[in-house]
Amino acid sequence: MLKTNTSHSKRAHFTNATVELVKWPFNSSYSLDDKVLALQTTRLSPQLSLNSSLTPSLNEQVSSAFGDFNLGMHVGDNAERVTYNRNVLNRFISQQLFNKTVKSNTQLIDEVKIQWLEQVHGNEVVTITSVDEQARVADASITSQKNIVLAIMTADCLPILLSHKTGSEVAAIHGGWRPLVANIIAKTIAKMNSQPSDIVAWLGPCIGKNAFEVGSEVKLAFTQLDVAFANAFVKQANGKYLADLHQIARLQLVSLGVTVINSLAECTYQETEKYYSYRRKKITGRMASLICRR
Repeated sequence: MLKTNTSHSKRAHFTNATVELVKWPFNSSYSLDDKVLALQTTRLSPQLSLNSSLTPSLNEQVSSAFGDFNLGMHVGDNAERVTYNRNVLNRFISQQLFNKTVKSNTQLIDEVKIQWLEQVHGNEVVTITSVDEQARVADASITSQKNIVLAIMTADCLPILLSHKTGSEVAAIHGGWRPLVANIIAKTIAKMNSQPSDIVAWLGPCIGKNAFEVGSEVKLAFTQLDVAFANAFVKQANGKYLADLHQIARLQLVSLGVTVINSLAECTYQETEKYYSYRRKKITGRMASLICRR
């Protein structure tokens, strides 16, 4: 759990786990921590102490109908509030990447840019060489450029982050069941320059295996791809199934040759004080999982 404190008056104080650093699989021969910055947000709001040039009218506005730190522009929240939250996140990422004194808000934010996606629960994968201010329509993104942050928004779906073991290439995947059954992991890896055996994967918080109830048609869609997916579904008395998104993603990754995998199997549906959950509450915000080359 990341807790960042700083006395500099122009920085955001992330003192309550607003942002958590991704824990990559341990490997004695290499470490990704000094090559890649990867993190996830929660719904918890940071304690802010920001320069007034960052939307000063919102400095005192810490409440939102969509919770504390909503990053989703598409959910009906106040657009100015979401932009403010994104700027705060941008600032924090810049601090982590460059670890230097802030000279001005504008300079710091301009040093790193986040590529947001318009996620449509499909299997489109985009390669990012420069950040577009408009969200790209896709459910996965790839880059080998430094200072480009790839972002995936979730509120029950599974965020998947990938990196070459040297940190030379990274990817972010929106792992809802529809993208997963449409082979978005395979399509992403096929578009990467990295060999699967050189890829390290992280699976983030999502709706858990004890909460994600689906119909028989969802199980059938996966088992038609491979009967091995049957093990990721547990039948209930009502005829429906509990589905395990983490297990489904692991099976797909391993089958593709990615075997170094770490995960944070926290349930967004059950841990609603920390995470947004669309299944729990239809009108809700979005977290983000992000990755960037250092």
